[in-house]
Amino acid sequence: MLTRRLMLGVALATLSALPALAQDYKAKYPELVFAVIPAENAQGVNDRWAPFMAYLSKELGVKVTLRVASDYAAVIEGQKAGQIHIGYYGPASYARATMVGAKIEPFAIEVNQGGVKGYYSVFYVKKDSPYQKIEDLKGKNLGLVDPNSTSGNNVPRFALDKMGIEPEKFFGKVVMTGSHDNALLALQQGTVDVAANWWNSDDDSNLTRVANKGMVKKDDFRIIFKSEQIVNSPYAYLSDLPADLKTAITAAFMAAPTKDKAAFDKLSDGKNEPWQAVTHKDYEPIVQLNKFVDALRKKGS
Repeated sequence: MLTRRLMLGVALATLSALPALAQDYKAKYPELVFAVIPAENAQGVNDRWAPFMAYLSKELGVKVTLRVASDYAAVIEGQKAGQIHIGYYGPASYARATMVGAKIEPFAIEVNQGGVKGYYSVFYVKKDSPYQKIEDLKGKNLGLVDPNSTSGNNVPRFALDKMGIEPEKFFGKVVMTGSHDNALLALQQGTVDVAANWWNSDDDSNLTRVANKGMVKKDDFRIIFKSEQIVNSPYAYLSDLPADLKTAITAAFMAAPTKDKAAFDKLSDGKNEPWQAVTHKDYEPIVQLNKFVDALRKKGS
């Protein structure tokens, strides 16, 4: 009898402790910082992500604050310093973060319509321009996005190298525009003659999003080059976050399409399917791409 009572007491104590254990991370992390690479301009980032921040805050039981990064490096350095708990990356910026020592783990990958987990880098020119291929643009101005942008810098440089083109020598000027939106605006305004950007399909691209906001007219642009498929963008959290917090973050992401469809749909203008799990192994080819681009820079310097 004594043994049974003792066992029952232990069992009840364990059960009563479970809720406390489940809340452990809330005491240590009363606020989480979520940062996004500047794929579009600051106001666009805020408008797109605010509903999802509210959803995450509710699901996790702690405040989730959106940090709009000034450039891709800010997200990388913020996670390296442990000041950004969750980061939304492009493939190359995620790979760069791991290459410079950020202790992070990818946990979710974007999925396009049809279950596709990849996208493309394209070069746009103005529709009424005479340029039909990259080789026609010798001496003209090239618009790239950011040194750590996959579709806006690394893949374009890789593609140009395969064409035998050194950007800084072939083009009159290479302009880093800072965001995918800015690259299109620079092309529209004539600051550059060709611009790199991301593209999923004819009705799902950064150009589509910018056009939907009334910033440009979609029909004013045309594509003269499309890359091979690139693995989609990951979300990554700090490796040293408590296991229960990691589990809660992942669960909140995976449940978002059903628990808060409006917030989820706003992130992609309703174009994406639910996130799927991902691991670092999926981005090893991008690590190698980064190393290749690094070697190109050293060669050209």
